[in-house]
Amino acid sequence: MESKEIESTEIESTDTLEAETVVIGAGVVGLAIARTLARSGHDVIVLEAGDRFGEGISARNSEVIHAGIYYPRQSLKARLCVDGRQRLYDYCSSRHVGHRKCGKWIIATTEEQGARLRDIQSSAADNGVALTLVEGDDVAREVPGIRVRAGLWSPETGIIDTHGLMLSLLGELEDAGGQLVLRSPVTGAKSGRGNHWLSVAGDMPCTLKARNVINAAGLGAAPLARHWLGLPDEYRPSQWFARGVYFSYSGRHPFHTLVYPVPEPGGLGVHLTLDLAGQARFGPDVEWISEEDYTVDSDRVHAFAAGIRQWWPGLDAARLQPAYAGIRPKLTGPDGGFFDFRIDGPEDHGVAGLVNLFGIESPGLTSCLAIAERVKGLLT
Repeated sequence: MESKEIESTEIESTDTLEAETVVIGAGVVGLAIARTLARSGHDVIVLEAGDRFGEGISARNSEVIHAGIYYPRQSLKARLCVDGRQRLYDYCSSRHVGHRKCGKWIIATTEEQGARLRDIQSSAADNGVALTLVEGDDVAREVPGIRVRAGLWSPETGIIDTHGLMLSLLGELEDAGGQLVLRSPVTGAKSGRGNHWLSVAGDMPCTLKARNVINAAGLGAAPLARHWLGLPDEYRPSQWFARGVYFSYSGRHPFHTLVYPVPEPGGLGVHLTLDLAGQARFGPDVEWISEEDYTVDSDRVHAFAAGIRQWWPGLDAARLQPAYAGIRPKLTGPDGGFFDFRIDGPEDHGVAGLVNLFGIESPGLTSCLAIAERVKGLLT
């Protein structure tokens, strides 16, 4: 179902403060944009509705650095993922942010899935990503205990400490003179005459006048745009919520790389990921919901176990424990198919100094530094 819209709020004309550049949202994408703009000379303020940075989409994902495999050629997701992946590895290495290029297996358990592996390999090659097709016996020797007919090896896939990355980005933002303001939700906005006015609630309610605004509010980006005065109607997209839950796996396991089944409609299937400590977790699944809700239904463990046992018969389902849930902002509903990132700048909507980011789900984490460079270019 379409996500709930925010209520329209009148922009007050009193207690007006001024800023050069405002970024709405302090997730990993918002912080990456703010850091890049501050380092290029912008005077930047980041407004975050929550008590802490990075508690939305950025705190509820798989923490995977994606290679850029599944996205259509020349799509923003493909280009920004491939560019962003290398930027992110370089950044993490130079700033000592925790990460590991552990690689990933995409596995087929049936003959039909095996035929699809070549399509995935071809699509990845179109994006400049090399995958190696390996027969099932050889895959099983690399990943003991799994049932597999064939697999694709992705050496460029990795994992990352997302919180450590955001701490680093925030530190560089502040070193460049930028500022993060917490508990400051933006409840309304209007644009005109080369400026933007934001109605800011929270601890210090005010109207903030800015020359540049970047709407990187994650799940809240599209609802905010629905009531953005001065923004053309065709640049106010609808949005749907897809919740995915994760189950952790306690104790020892045989895995040292990520393992993904062949993708399913709406997502990449219930896959195995690892954290930097080596703990295994499975997820996310896909459940369409009408409002923001992070409940993890423990009964979903039965569906998880059934799916995992298709390729790992030795699963001990008693060791699966509910972990957390994340929500992906989708620009199409359950039957809508692929949608690309939307990064709408002045050349799109005609509003000077405004950039709206919609549908920034996976691979948003991987792409964050490349997205930041793109936004900087749109404002130049």
